[in-house]
Amino acid sequence: MSKIEEITEESWILSSYPEWGTWLNEEIDEEKVTPGTVAMWWLGCTGIWLKTAGNTNISIDLWAGNGKRSTKPKTMAAGHQMANMCGGRLIQPNRRAAPMVINPFAVTKVDAVLATHYHADHMDPSYAAAVIKNIKEKIPFIGPKKSIELWIKWGVPADRCITVKPGDSVKIGDLEIIALDSFDRTCLVTTEGDVDISNTCPNDMDEKAVNFLIKTTGGNIYHSGDSHYSIYYAKHGKDHQIDVAFGSYGENPVGIMDKMTSVDILRMAEALRCKVVIPIHHDIWSNFMADPNEILALYDMRKYRLDYKFKPFIWQVGGKFTYPADKDRREYHHCRGFEDCFENEPNVPFRSIL
Repeated sequence: MSKIEEITEESWILSSYPEWGTWLNEEIDEEKVTPGTVAMWWLGCTGIWLKTAGNTNISIDLWAGNGKRSTKPKTMAAGHQMANMCGGRLIQPNRRAAPMVINPFAVTKVDAVLATHYHADHMDPSYAAAVIKNIKEKIPFIGPKKSIELWIKWGVPADRCITVKPGDSVKIGDLEIIALDSFDRTCLVTTEGDVDISNTCPNDMDEKAVNFLIKTTGGNIYHSGDSHYSIYYAKHGKDHQIDVAFGSYGENPVGIMDKMTSVDILRMAEALRCKVVIPIHHDIWSNFMADPNEILALYDMRKYRLDYKFKPFIWQVGGKFTYPADKDRREYHHCRGFEDCFENEPNVPFRSIL
């Protein structure tokens, strides 16, 4: 049979997706975290993999899905947060713009699965299935009430789930997970179907979403989920030592307020009193993509006048950040390779062509 005859749509998908294959899975498995540090990888959207010196591994908001894949649906589903927020009904053109850098079915070790909230790009049934089927230990799934309900609906055993609300703490290996208030006002306007919430004061944020503070021997990591800007970040900054803070950044379409802006990211970092702030989420949706260089430009304009004590770091999906080793870095670039150049004799006709 010829090569052309062997190839099918299924074989193409299996050979091409996820785009990174198991590269990042293997990189995480092989990483030896130095005592006094903590390693993190950006998985896309708000997905973070965190690994400690004690070999404790947790995932936060790991999502392995897609956005819109066809132009045929013309309207948003009833109850969709964006439809409720702006009164629009036309389909949101949010196509996935970042590669899938981790294979959930190739995860070999994870000690806890965390979700900040229950929106579709922060929880993943495929990853849940992979963990249940492939991880021998009965590791916990940790999140707010709505996330727990969704995991159980998918088939995650209820006794594997830990419901958290602001103030709760869970210890996993050599780290501690503290649930804090979320400021995800988009989550507040999400309804199950066509429900009229006009003139209704919501009181269920703690059931829908939380922020997480991950305390490790290498530093404390603050994950804000999909939180908007809030002046209450200052309270979190006073109550907790925060070293690295992740904030959801994006270019909001007209009529929508869903992501923090560049100045919001800087205000969040200042309020949290963190050492490093890292914007995330701006990579994933084609209609919310934003240039993080805007954050750097504003930072440089404001840092001396406002006496900023933190530094921004601009990441790339699939990249690693180690705290505190990388605390003074400004931008990430993937490994460029060829470190062993000229360790062997080049195979060229003559040196003058080099």
